[in-house]
Amino acid sequence: MISERIRQRYLQDPLPLRLGGLASDLARIASCADDPRDRDAVMSLFEEGKWFAEWAAPHAPLDVQATLADVQLFLALWHRRWLTGSTDTAMQAEAKSWSDRLLKLSGLL
Repeated sequence: MISERIRQRYLQDPLPLRLGGLASDLARIASCADDPRDRDAVMSLFEEGKWFAEWAAPHAPLDVQATLADVQLFLALWHRRWLTGSTDTAMQAEAKSWSDRLLKLSGLL
């Protein structure tokens, strides 16, 4: 579980920055998932990303809420696969695609 301190800090940012933070987590998953030395970091990113999506959703428009729900599902499914040792490059491509989509939705680009 992510600490209350992190949740409070995350919620201080406006929605575009929250979406950007989640996009960053997804980009890190995409870039780190192929290196076994980064296994613990990727596990943390899955967990953090699921919470970031949860916390951002109530403050987002309906279409962004739907995207965040899809991102959360992606993270949960891949987290479970990761725990069983089942990984492949599709996860990296999908994480990168979600990252790009969230950045576009955030308006930060």
